[in-house]
Amino acid sequence: MDFTPEIKDKLNQLQEKYTAMGQDMASYLDGLLYADFLTYWDYIHLDTLLSLQSPKTPFPDEEIFIMYHQITELYFKLALHECRQIAEHKNLTVEFFTARVKRINAYFNALTTSFEVMVDGMEKEQFLKFRMSLLPASGFQSGQYRMIEICATDFIRLVDKSKREELSTATTDEQFENIYWKFGATELASGKQTLTLKQFIKKYSAQFLQLAKDRRLTNFSALYHQLQSDGNNVSALAEELRKLDLYVNVEWPLSHYKSAVRYLEKDPVDVAATGGTNWQKYLPPRFQKRIFYPFLWSDEQMEEWGKGWVLSVLKTLKNKD
Repeated sequence: MDFTPEIKDKLNQLQEKYTAMGQDMASYLDGLLYADFLTYWDYIHLDTLLSLQSPKTPFPDEEIFIMYHQITELYFKLALHECRQIAEHKNLTVEFFTARVKRINAYFNALTTSFEVMVDGMEKEQFLKFRMSLLPASGFQSGQYRMIEICATDFIRLVDKSKREELSTATTDEQFENIYWKFGATELASGKQTLTLKQFIKKYSAQFLQLAKDRRLTNFSALYHQLQSDGNNVSALAEELRKLDLYVNVEWPLSHYKSAVRYLEKDPVDVAATGGTNWQKYLPPRFQKRIFYPFLWSDEQMEEWGKGWVLSVLKTLKNKD
């Protein structure tokens, strides 16, 4: 059999590659000869993936709850993959930055549009029973979500709104002590930190602090201002960042709020979240007013942040009932 010029060229390139590494190309070709063909299920570890659901109760809908949260974490991992590419790019351009933020927006669009699985995809009676076996675990404890926030904006924007002005020149460590989500995981009666929050801080605080320090000059807000100051046209990037702001700080929390209202709202007293979080005050965007990019919004838009969305959701849910 005669080799085509293309095959000969590739063999020569392989020979150069392995010679430069002090390796014997023939040995590697033996490995290729004896290796089996790759299959789809082996490549994505399908059997392992499908075995990762371990319900704590016999209620069928608990498996839906587990799988959807696993899907969520995979989307978060995709988003963080893009965050790293942006932050670590040696010669970042507006075009690259915009394209990667657009990918992150696509991931959050998939998440927010699929959250009806959580809102209407489980029987309320089953949920209220199996949720008690999950104590004190909570979706609040998603470390990847917090990492996306840290990558997306200046760290001061994640400080509780009542402390932002006071801590605007404080150290990252001081600001972290007043990060907004700590105020959403306090016991309603005593005001003390919940076990959920204590577990979360113990596992992730060192990682969060290091990431915040690593991203001080390479978070999305800082990079946007740098590219803008260099004279680049950032209009398309600004549009994608506005979308990201809405997805992360309005649409995603609101999706959870819809689910909480569906399953936990009850007269005369609402059902508590498994982690003991104050979901009534913590989830609605209009209360938190987390805004990554205030320089991209008007004063009126920020003043009305999340209000219309929350009101429309409450109206829709009441009409369903």
